[in-house]
Amino acid sequence: MSLFDPLHRIFESWLDPFKTPDNLEPPLATPRFFWHYIAQAKLPFLALLVLGGAVALVEAALFYYVGRLVDILDAANQADGWAGLIAGYGPELLVMLAVVLGIRFIVTWLSAVVEEQTVNLGFYNLVRWQAYAHVIRQSLSFFQNDFSGSIASKVWQSGGAVGDFMVALLQVVWFIAIYALTTVVLVGQLDWRLAAAVIAWIVLFSGLARYYVPRMRKRSAAAAEAASALTGRIVDSYSNIQTLKLFGQADEDDRFVKRGFVSFIAAMTTLARTLVGVRSAMGMLSGIAIAGIAALAVQLWTQGLITVGGVAFTLGLVLRLYNLLGRMMNQLNGLMRNYGTAQNSAELIGRPLGLIDVPGAKLLEVPAGAIHFEHVSFHYGKSSGVIDNLDLTIRAGERVGLIGRSGAGKSTLVNLLLRFYDLQGGCITIDGQDISQVTQASLRARIGVVTQDTSLLHRSVRANIVFGRPTASEEEMVSAAEMAEADEFIELLSDFKGRTGYDAQVGERGVKLSGGQRQRVAIARVLLKNAPILILDEATSALDSEVEAAIQGQLENLMTGKTVIAIAHRLSTIASMDRLVVLDRGHIAEMGTHAQLLAQGGHYAQLWTRQSGGFLDLADTDAVSP
Repeated sequence: MSLFDPLHRIFESWLDPFKTPDNLEPPLATPRFFWHYIAQAKLPFLALLVLGGAVALVEAALFYYVGRLVDILDAANQADGWAGLIAGYGPELLVMLAVVLGIRFIVTWLSAVVEEQTVNLGFYNLVRWQAYAHVIRQSLSFFQNDFSGSIASKVWQSGGAVGDFMVALLQVVWFIAIYALTTVVLVGQLDWRLAAAVIAWIVLFSGLARYYVPRMRKRSAAAAEAASALTGRIVDSYSNIQTLKLFGQADEDDRFVKRGFVSFIAAMTTLARTLVGVRSAMGMLSGIAIAGIAALAVQLWTQGLITVGGVAFTLGLVLRLYNLLGRMMNQLNGLMRNYGTAQNSAELIGRPLGLIDVPGAKLLEVPAGAIHFEHVSFHYGKSSGVIDNLDLTIRAGERVGLIGRSGAGKSTLVNLLLRFYDLQGGCITIDGQDISQVTQASLRARIGVVTQDTSLLHRSVRANIVFGRPTASEEEMVSAAEMAEADEFIELLSDFKGRTGYDAQVGERGVKLSGGQRQRVAIARVLLKNAPILILDEATSALDSEVEAAIQGQLENLMTGKTVIAIAHRLSTIASMDRLVVLDRGHIAEMGTHAQLLAQGGHYAQLWTRQSGGFLDLADTDAVSP
């Protein structure tokens, strides 16, 4: 254990990376986006500001001491050696030694620990965590309209961009500003003309920065957007690798990704040309300034206005200033890149939530489970289509089957009940409570859903099942798996790290399991959740007949005492429901029991007679947002 460990822990715990403010939503405007996060870490950044200035003062002092040392040696008697130097200049030399060995170490160490252990560890991850927490609460349509890889990239980059920008601003730009001011003051003490030359240099440098910085910022933002889009294309290809290999379209996918690369390279080319221009201009300006100030210093020496130490001190400061101004221009490049990246992230992260709980939203209580759709209209933001003025009442404990061809509105109706979208007309109530007036979390906590397209989390089987009820015991989790007829195949699972059974990882979206296995894990999860309202959207479509027959009995038990909405292409699986509702183009075409609808000889009867082996000839893909 190091003697510095207790001090390190103080700085490492200064900022809590998992701090959650009252409002997670950052502003869209980039400066306010920065301040939203920086305001939560004012003291560490203030410390960086003070320490950055202190480091600059100490470094300028070192060059001053070089000049003083030359003058001291020039004035001292060489024959007297160290004894003569200490006798004549001891206190001054002692101060120099204290600054070089003591003060310089302290401010450098403090600056390093605040930057590395407080800002890099705490602040960077605070931004990432809060950005993630806000984005994950966005509406379903938010994620449907962008690459998931691009979204993840922007969330992750936000922390580094904001943090790097502030560190560079305080540790480099502020350092150089203090150093430049100190240089002007120190050389001005030698001769005002040297100070005027340095000021002229800094003014011309500022003019170059004023010209190039806006262009760098604009082109950096364009490059950041192109980089995020390219990342999205690459992740999209990797996450759909099975489809690519099944269709043998590697060349076509290469062309798709290459177009992303071409856009990225084009954006970077424009930025690179700007950077070459600024570095060339800086090189020319600095060369002229150094030569001019050096000539002026020598001229003043020839006139006896400054000493040899003054010339050495001036040239040392000027050469260091040249290096620092060059570094500043490089840092401006980095600053603008980070600003552009942060701006790009802000445009995504700062979007207001598409679906929010109303002020004072209450928790949904479901004593019975009665559902009422009253004059419901929804068109995915368009003027008409999908669902128009629909009325439907589902009694508490009733089991209702939804039937209809593709585009009829079945899955859309379910998505509206789950409030994945807000209605464009009418209202939906559960036990008399308007679902738009209760919290989304409490609404979805009281509805269990098993869908046809089951995707699992890239975690263990256990984690996927207990997601239905995180407080469940091991026995309850295993019991749910047994009821879903999943325990036998789970016990045989193993992953590449040697984890077995319930500890085995299932892969991204559950890719390591078959469709039927994923479905059984999903059913186990809903069994464990045991919500009072149950939605079955093709719940057994991925199962073979033998497993479906085994699970069907458990689903019957699961449905007991619950309000159930079931969607199935295989009409025989929902024919025994209490009531069947036939949808056609967003309207209720027919309603009744299986026997009643067959007797009517209408829409349902036609669907029934057109089945072959119990399947409809059309797939249900109606819930497609624009």
